[in-house]
Amino acid sequence: MTEHRERRRFSRVNFSTPITLVQGDQQWQGKLLDISLKGVLVELPAAADYDPQASLTASIPLSDQASINMVVQPAHQEDHLLGVECISIDMDSIGHLRRLIELNLDDPTATERELTELIATL
Repeated sequence: MTEHRERRRFSRVNFSTPITLVQGDQQWQGKLLDISLKGVLVELPAAADYDPQASLTASIPLSDQASINMVVQPAHQEDHLLGVECISIDMDSIGHLRRLIELNLDDPTATERELTELIATL
């Protein structure tokens, strides 16, 4: 997984919370380990049998009223750790995600810089 970290352009923050991944009629409960503006790292149960070529829907509850919801594509898997790349996210979720990243980065201007870079790649 080291090579993925070396290529990373978006700052990741550790954020341990439950996450739900859905693909078709299958659903898995996992543990979110870290998050960035471009994707997440998830610890999945060993029995998670998903199609690595198909997208998944990820839901990350932040509170009773707020959650981050995105469509993700598997990028890499190592044992029970799955790295996924965000391919679609709604405006409310991007607002929550941006605020979460801002609150957890040491450099307050880094989030704005990364958001600008993310928009340029879309």
